Amino acid sequence: MSDYQTHQYDVLVIGAGGAGLRAAIEASGAGVSVGVICKSLLGKAHTVMAEGGIAAAMANVDDRDGWQVHFADTMRGGQYVNNARMAEIHAKEAPERVRELEAWGALFDRTKDGRILQRNFGGHRYPRLAHVGDRTGLELIRTLQDHGIHQGIQFHMECTVTRLLQDGDRVVGAFGYDREKGRFRVFTAKAVILATGGIGRAYAVTSNSWEYTGDGHALAYHAGADLIDMEFVQFHPTGMVWPPSVRGILVTEGVRGEGGVLRNSAGQRFMFDHIPDNYKPQTADNEDEGWRYCQGDKAARRPPELLTRDHVARCIVREIREGRGSPHGGVFLDISWIKAHVPDGEAHIRKKLPSMYHQFKELAGIDITKEPMEVGPTTHYAMGGVRVDAETQMSSVPGLFAAGECAAGLHGANRLGGNSLSDLLVFGKRAGEHAALYAKRTTQGEVDGGVLDRTAAEALAPIERQGAANAESNPFAIQHELQEAMQRLVGIVRLESEMREAVTVIAGLAERARRVSAPGNREYNPGWHTALDLDNLLTVSEAVTLAAIERKESRGAQFREDYQEKSSVEGQVTIVIRKAGDGTMRVTRETLPPLSPEHQAIIDANTA
Repeated sequence: MSDYQTHQYDVLVIGAGGAGLRAAIEASGAGVSVGVICKSLLGKAHTVMAEGGIAAAMANVDDRDGWQVHFADTMRGGQYVNNARMAEIHAKEAPERVRELEAWGALFDRTKDGRILQRNFGGHRYPRLAHVGDRTGLELIRTLQDHGIHQGIQFHMECTVTRLLQDGDRVVGAFGYDREKGRFRVFTAKAVILATGGIGRAYAVTSNSWEYTGDGHALAYHAGADLIDMEFVQFHPTGMVWPPSVRGILVTEGVRGEGGVLRNSAGQRFMFDHIPDNYKPQTADNEDEGWRYCQGDKAARRPPELLTRDHVARCIVREIREGRGSPHGGVFLDISWIKAHVPDGEAHIRKKLPSMYHQFKELAGIDITKEPMEVGPTTHYAMGGVRVDAETQMSSVPGLFAAGECAAGLHGANRLGGNSLSDLLVFGKRAGEHAALYAKRTTQGEVDGGVLDRTAAEALAPIERQGAANAESNPFAIQHELQEAMQRLVGIVRLESEMREAVTVIAGLAERARRVSAPGNREYNPGWHTALDLDNLLTVSEAVTLAAIERKESRGAQFREDYQEKSSVEGQVTIVIRKAGDGTMRVTRETLPPLSPEHQAIIDANTA
């Protein structure tokens, strides 16, 4: 270990987004030493892109709301394959986490009487999202950083972890490298928390930033942890589609929460044609009712644009496929129409949606107060990830915890908008709390020097392969081909024959990745970084594809053209991904535990 720069902590957090920062704050507050590894710069976390708000049943706008309703909404949105205990904890503790954030200095929008303002969002029965305009994620990160920086936490920015270190089955640290200079680093710890976010960069069109290469999912998988629900990948209904340079960038659901409507090329609000039987949105003959609903009118019914994300995304795809899309392959999202209802409507839109106004003005040359936006589905969120204990967030591997998007269970088959930010606050806190308790009652494990040397040699292999990278061994080409294949074959609408083709493509790309070349040296070598990301991307892509093949039904974010209905049998199953002893990926099916009578009673009492 003397050959590597080493750091020792009681608790090591990998990831510095909302979940990682909240976990680090909690662990540090428990009196243990904490280190945080950040793949990018501190403050660059993808949490910043969560714009619409934090879902918490505070009942500040509608006093009919409560944790039971939030729980029922979350379970319904997840198509009842959620971990019900996680959904209960989340619904109960989210309001306290929001108030805590406020006490730490978060500046929320306010009601007229000074309480935290809450807005409507898809799948939530009542206005539930505490927000800061459409910059909520940015304010959350700012607040956590400002609070956490004084807690004695050590941060390691622009550092990537390539392997978790183990003593037997137990995780005892991590091996990584400094992205700027390429120096290897060894982190030893009594407990490790994964908070690395999602897998969006496995797809060609995504709202996710470059860091989202499935690092935590792959690290946990290779360490022996279970991955679950990997087939459930959320395609957000509204991402930018034009110009090509910004394709996939998120257009917050807050636009629809403030009254924005979806129209096809004929100007029709097509969502009225696709209303599920178990929902009661506004009717087509009274479009203004949706506006009143977004303004808090308790008597009005919600607009169909605020149905769950999986449903809205499929409706948009249907319009595009049937020739009613916008000029650049999307549909139109219009918020400008509300000017007829609000004095100085343009100022109202700019106040409610400042980031969206500037985003379209600067990137697309569109003034959203005057004209509609072109939008289409974009890969946004992974419901699947590391299987964790609901109470402690520990994985099936001792000493390894996970929180935020890289952990699974809460969201089931489809996440409701806004639940991601409350998820990372609630379970980030719990992960930090229980990782600290675990660290206090255990000793530091041993790190095998031979493992370190082999891991370093594997990391350096792409550089040491001499000669210019050709198309077969170019890391950027391999990544691009993987993204295009996943987008085409394992996207919003899935078919078994296409997914079988994807398995073959992924295997071929994995073989090429073993010969990948990144000429140059370890300093300032983006090709090397991409080469090292490939294993993670290939791992999560294979997991998503195999799980999607195994689930032979359409449920939530998984829509199969060859199995278009829900199956009562499949609805009782969790698809589990594990690494087999021979290194292959093993897919198994486990029966979900039945809902408790208490949980079932809450759902029955709070289902419209």
